[in-house]
Amino acid sequence: MNALPKSIAVLMGGPGSERDVSIATGKGVAKALRSLGAKVHEIDVKGPEFEVPAGVELAFIALHGTFGEDGQVQRILEARGIAYTGEGVAESELAFDKIRSKDAFKKQGVTTPYWQIIALGQRPTIPIPFVIKAPRQGSTVGIHIIRNEKDVDAAMADASKYDNELLVEKFIPGRELTIGILGDQPLPIIEIIAKGGFYDFTNKYPFLNPGAGGGAEHVCPAKISDEQTRAIQDLALRAHRALGLQVYSRVDIMSPEEGEPSVLEVNTIPGMTEASLLPEAAAAAGIGYAELCARIIELSAKRGPSNS
Repeated sequence: MNALPKSIAVLMGGPGSERDVSIATGKGVAKALRSLGAKVHEIDVKGPEFEVPAGVELAFIALHGTFGEDGQVQRILEARGIAYTGEGVAESELAFDKIRSKDAFKKQGVTTPYWQIIALGQRPTIPIPFVIKAPRQGSTVGIHIIRNEKDVDAAMADASKYDNELLVEKFIPGRELTIGILGDQPLPIIEIIAKGGFYDFTNKYPFLNPGAGGGAEHVCPAKISDEQTRAIQDLALRAHRALGLQVYSRVDIMSPEEGEPSVLEVNTIPGMTEASLLPEAAAAAGIGYAELCARIIELSAKRGPSNS
């Protein structure tokens, strides 16, 4: 493994809805990098005017969702000449946009649920059950599973807070799976069994709201046949590549009892908290938390030029 940069800024927080999760990720990453001997600066990012100390060789981006995963902070760092972890500007923008991602999946033959795009004021024409998504948010923000017609208006009103066009997707019942990708290596599959039947923000991050009764069981590696495991890992890797990604991601997949597994989305800066899925999958592959952080830095240094 290559030597780490001596001085690293960990960018955490951010102005988006996932600020608290991002701070938890950032604290974990900073601790890990210090254990590897790096000088670490923890930077609480409130917006574009954040300052990085002189002499920093690398920014480790621990910003989730808006501003962190959507290409904005990457563009700022490139303008300042600061190297950073994760994907480039164009790839981040593409992966964060659920509508453009769907188009890329279709173009590359990656199985994904049927979808339609609706403008504000329009009604979905996909038969119930379906999922309404704000297309440019992270971590299940602005996402609603619709099982009754009476729930459509309220869900659309909520999702419309985040965007002026919405993604409506056929609901695929089945096993909820997530697969971390590290470079070209798919990690062991995790099956998520949510307490409330939907892996929403409360179930993902119960430590942020302990009174809400959230949480989920993670089965890693998932109890899936070897043949099916390889097929699902291959699908995840093809989704990662369809978006031009080179460093790391976490691919969310639904696997129905009958029919093909379908890719829902790809997260380019997945959570790295104590409750997060990527470190859990890495550990199952024999990669400890600190080593995972180091591998992300190493892969980022090898990243080719962005398509921006």
